This record gives sequence, structure tokens and C-alpha cells, in this order.
Amino acid sequence: MEWNNKFTYPKSTRSIINGSRHYALDGSNLPSVTTILKVTQSEEDKAGLAAWKERVGHKEAERIKNEASNRGSSMHSYIEQFLSGKFNLDLLDEENKSKKMALEIIDNGLKNKLSEIWGAEATVYYPGKYAGTADCIGVYEGKETILDFKQSNKPKKEEYITDYFLQIAAYSLAHNTVYNSKITQGVILLCTVDGLFQDFIIKDNELINFQKNFLEKVEQFYKKIRR
Repeated sequence: MEWNNKFTYPKSTRSIINGSRHYALDGSNLPSVTTILKVTQSEEDKAGLAAWKERVGHKEAERIKNEASNRGSSMHSYIEQFLSGKFNLDLLDEENKSKKMALEIIDNGLKNKLSEIWGAEATVYYPGKYAGTADCIGVYEGKETILDFKQSNKPKKEEYITDYFLQIAAYSLAHNTVYNSKITQGVILLCTVDGLFQDFIIKDNELINFQKNFLEKVEQFYKKIRR
């Protein structure tokens, strides 16, 4: 696994506009991929989230959300250290769940599979439309790939993670548009709090279909905010 700085990724400033994350670059404030997905969420998904909050209680729902967010940020930080050659296995604390989850993803999903790294936590954008931060971009099992690292309280099924696929489709489309790259694969590497590793791969025509679906959501997003 080696770094190849073949692309120069832009520096950007993140900001919150009307409660949503935006990126200041390309001469404008571009909405984040996650913002677009949230604003264009289906009524069914919104109802499901609202029902869960009612079931567990709003205070508990907020606690669970914040705990997951903190654990995810910490796990991402450890994986980024690994990609940059700074991950210290000697400091693996048995009580540190985030680090153990990161190690599962590193051992099962990255070692001997990710041969070339172009960027980690790299800002990518589609001119005039949207922007986001890709966890990792490079060559994975011989293919130009966008990788996304996820954590979860329980195992996932493909039908539950459409937004994950749309997210990496958005990043791959932006990258191919700006850099004329040939990214044909998106990989999601996930670990649960219990240490179960899962990987999900979309490629070729399936990835192209998700890219088209995301562009439809971009149009929906701009229609909604113009009302």
C-alpha cells in the first residue's frame, strides 16, 4: 500500500447554513452530499425515524445518536492514522471500542486489498452542485475506487444502506467529473460495536445507476430550496 498524490484535492471551509453543512469552494457555498440526502429523504424514511424517536424517547435517541457520532469520528481518526502510517498497535486499549473497530476494518478490509492511496479525508466536489469528504480514494483490488468507512450498532443489510451507496456514488461522480478519473467501484467497509466486519461493493453499471439516482436527488434538493 503506497501513497500516490496524482490528484490535488481542494482546501475548503465547512460551514453551517440554515442548519445544513456546506463547503466554501469553487467560488460558492456548495451543499454537502449528506445535506442533500437528508433534505430529499423519503416520507417513509422520515416516518420511520420519527417512530423510532417516539419509541425510545427523544432524550435517549439524542444520546444514541451522539454516542454513535463520537464513536464514528474516533474510528475514522484511527483508520486515517493507519493510512498515513501513524497507527500505533502498541497502544491498543482493550476498552477502546473505536480503535478495535478500526482494526477490524484495517485487517479485514484494507490490508492486501488497498494497493494505492490517492487521498484520505479528501474534499471532492461537483462544480456548482455539491461537495463532500471522501474517506479514502485509491486503487482497491485493482480498481479505481471510493471507500467509505462506517460503524453501526448492529449488522446491516444492503436494502437498509441505500444512502451509503448514494454517498459513494456522489463522490465517484464528482471525482470523475473534475479529474477525468475512471472510478468504477465504491466500497463500504463497516464494523459493528460487537466487532462484526461487513463489506459492501457496488461497481460498473450498478454504480452508474446510483450516480443517476443521486443526480435526481440533487435536482430535487435545488427545487425544494428555491420554493
